[in-house]
Amino acid sequence: MAKVNRNYLKLPSRSLFAEVKARVDRFKEKRPNADIINLCVDDVSQPLPPAVIKAMHKALDEMSTAKTFRGYSQEQGFDFLIRAIINNDYLARNIKISEDEVFVSDGVKCDAGNLQELFSPNSVVAITDPIYPVFLDSNVIAGRGGKLKKNGCFEDIVYLPCTAKNDFNPQLPGKKVDIIYICSPNNPTGAVLTKKQLKKWVDYAREQKSVIIYDSVYEAYITEQDIPHSIYEIPGAQEVAVECRSFSQQAGFTGVRCAYTIVPKALSGKAGNENIPLNKLWRRRQCAKSNEVSYITQKGAEASYSEEGRAQIRQVIDYCMENAGTIRAGLAPLDLEVYGGVNAPYIWLKTPRGMDSWELFDHFLNKAHVIGAPGAMFGNSGKNYLRLAAFGDAEHVKEAVERINKSFESFE
Repeated sequence: MAKVNRNYLKLPSRSLFAEVKARVDRFKEKRPNADIINLCVDDVSQPLPPAVIKAMHKALDEMSTAKTFRGYSQEQGFDFLIRAIINNDYLARNIKISEDEVFVSDGVKCDAGNLQELFSPNSVVAITDPIYPVFLDSNVIAGRGGKLKKNGCFEDIVYLPCTAKNDFNPQLPGKKVDIIYICSPNNPTGAVLTKKQLKKWVDYAREQKSVIIYDSVYEAYITEQDIPHSIYEIPGAQEVAVECRSFSQQAGFTGVRCAYTIVPKALSGKAGNENIPLNKLWRRRQCAKSNEVSYITQKGAEASYSEEGRAQIRQVIDYCMENAGTIRAGLAPLDLEVYGGVNAPYIWLKTPRGMDSWELFDHFLNKAHVIGAPGAMFGNSGKNYLRLAAFGDAEHVKEAVERINKSFESFE
């Protein structure tokens, strides 16, 4: 019998999102007629922008004739999408990225989970805590986690706590690390790093010869000045950082799947005394394990950069951020500690009266029929927080806030 990778056994038997579903299912068994409003998932609720739909329909028509049919994508994605990415996301911010540094994929979650394959199994990993689970789980599966401690943390992972006590600004590691995971705007906290704060991490990585995996999926939601939309706005970042972005939340592609990762040619790792460009390794990895993204999908992604597409996407983003404002303002009378919702579509709510995040989750579910995401799902530092997402229907969001307020009238 083949032996299994025992590192999988260190993970929970099911994902924490599955635990949310299980609790909701048990509630529905008792209250089958309850009208539940879901503010838990980070899925979009608005349809694809018309400009994207139009482009995808046209691309589908092209697939119907031999003359215009397209098969496999080009190695890193089609040229037309790569050029659109560079011109709109980077050159527009005076950042120079070459075409062979852009890799189109089917999602940041996949890229974030796969990038760790480029590094030695004994690399030391630092993650901000709380953080989206894939960053931790993929490294545990690869054997970098070590033993699981009683507090739910892995002994070989360097955790960088992000709480209200440090204004959700993680401190530099107290030891040398090889790989650093940073997400800004952050999921789940909604916090952001300023250019000055991000420069601290770039400087550290350059000094320590570390690599930063930078998740900027929610950059389109940034509203404040001095908040970088790309880590490459910081001088020297292309020598130490990989950047991941997605069309999911900004263009509604959660069910379509398209993203991209930037791996600069100036970024290298070590093999003995030899410097190895990570761009070369990532290209080889993608060739070995990926068939890239369909032509139809990439034409839709390209259309999101058109003048019409950008205007339509802006409307969707504004819609979500208005929802975030509704949640923040609606929770104000409860005198709760509320964070996020300014540069990201997430509200990070401090649990009251010493409750843990699952207790507040159960309160919202049972008393308000509203689902949030327990902060414990994202790490030990999230155990006294709960995340509310602003992607839902505006009327449902308003109703959810009213229910939450009412549920606290008899709060015990």
